[in-house]
Parts: sequence; C-alpha cells; structure tokens
Amino acid sequence: MKKLALVIMAFAFGYGFGTVAFAENVPIEGSVESRCLITTSNSGVYGNPLPQKLSTAVVDGGVLPIVRFDISLADAYKAKITTPTAFSSSPALSDSVAWTGSTILGTTSDAGMSGYEAAKVVYDATTEFDLTVAGSTWFKSTSTAVYGYDKSFPGGIYSAIVVAECIAK
Repeated sequence: MKKLALVIMAFAFGYGFGTVAFAENVPIEGSVESRCLITTSNSGVYGNPLPQKLSTAVVDGGVLPIVRFDISLADAYKAKITTPTAFSSSPALSDSVAWTGSTILGTTSDAGMSGYEAAKVVYDATTEFDLTVAGSTWFKSTSTAVYGYDKSFPGGIYSAIVVAECIAK
C-alpha cells in the first residue's frame, strides 16, 4: 500500500499535479561615480561695448567664462560645451537677438592634450572635445548677443548660461 501511494505521488508530481514551485528575485545594486568632474573656474561677464551688443570678449570689456574638466580615466569621456542661444534672464525685449559663441582649449595639465583644439567638433552652438588624456583641461567660451537692427539693449541685468557636460563614451 505504501508503495502504491508513493507511485501515485510520483506520477502526480511528474505530470504537474501538486507541483510546488518557489521563486525569489534577488536584487543586485551598485554605485558608479563618474571619473569626470566639471567645475567653473571663472564666471563670465558681459561687456557692453556698443548699445546693441553684449560680449564676453576681453576687448569688449567682458570676462570669458572658463570651465575645468578633470578626468581620471583617459579616453573614456568627451567634453560637450554649449554657448548661450538665449538669455536665462533679461529685461523684456521687443526684438530678436542674434547669438554667436565659440569654445576653445585653454590651459592643460598635460602636453598630450594640445591636440584637443585641432580635433574638436563644432555644430550649432556646441563644441565637443574628445578627452583622450587623463588630467585637467580648461576651456574658454565666448558669447556675443546683438540686439535687433541698430537697437539699444534696454537697461537691466542680462544672464546667460554656458552648459558644460561630460559624456561617457
């Protein structure tokens, strides 16, 4: 009788009757810290050399914004820097503003970084640099805003933002 009961139970479990299944989801987590650090070395300031022009160029009375990229892993990141195409805050403007800007390589911590300038990729208001050498690199940006056609900028405070990003490759 015991053997018959064992055969029936084995048969039942073999065909899925009374099958007991257990499952557990086991999480795996991890934290990744970027090996690229971006800091502002110098905040920019607009000079106003002409009534219709604001410029960060030193010859126009401005101050160039400078951003520093520190990377500890070579050839793993690219710097993506976008100069302003609009004010983040300003007095009310009744006409259009024409924007120009550029970003160039400034100081570097390693002579091997000197090729960054020749290899940069520029599109729209964005400049990308392939960060192939570990160390610190400073980039300088210019920004110029020209208001309307022969119109003076209204008095007030004008702010714009250079966006600096470190993109993992």
